[in-house]
Amino acid sequence: MTIVETEPATAVQLFGDRIELARAFTAALADQGEERGLIGPLELPRLWTRHILNSVLAAPLFHGTVADIGSGAGLPGIVLGIARPDVHFTLIEPMERRVTWLTEQVEALGLDNVDVLRARAEEVHRPQGFDVVTARAVSALRTLLPWTAPLARDGGELVLLKGINAAKEIDAAQKQIKKFRLSDVRVEVLGEGVLPDAEVTRVVRAFVRS
Repeated sequence: MTIVETEPATAVQLFGDRIELARAFTAALADQGEERGLIGPLELPRLWTRHILNSVLAAPLFHGTVADIGSGAGLPGIVLGIARPDVHFTLIEPMERRVTWLTEQVEALGLDNVDVLRARAEEVHRPQGFDVVTARAVSALRTLLPWTAPLARDGGELVLLKGINAAKEIDAAQKQIKKFRLSDVRVEVLGEGVLPDAEVTRVVRAFVRS
């Protein structure tokens, strides 16, 4: 039997009065995630640290309307929706079984600030655009930018959760950065001193100009 990671003390600090919702979502993911093909069995011993807290560390960066591309298990979309009830999130996911899971969680947790849309990113047409577009563990930046940048409004922002090679991905995506008129492209490291060095959150942030 795989042991699920014990909730770290920092979870309460990061979620505040929303911690019970975070606990409920984490418990549901631990209970059903592997069976429903949302996470692998190796993720359970690090579910809180590597996935839930990794996602919530970025919560202060969001505002207005947000699109989460390839929301999958709800990382980061559901976690962000829990942490930021003042922000509206649209979770965009093409796979039916994942959409079913996301919809179930939105309803079970009472997240009236979260919508679920079954679609591929390139199929979504929102004339006014989103204030912020995010994604986590979806694809390399050069592949991800054509899916995310067109969904941001003029002056909107990309906040993309990436791994340790985030800076190298920026170097490899210069053609796409120029094509989509991105500015102030940089890597920010979140959670230093809060999580172990190996589990800090790295985000690629950039502004989008049409």
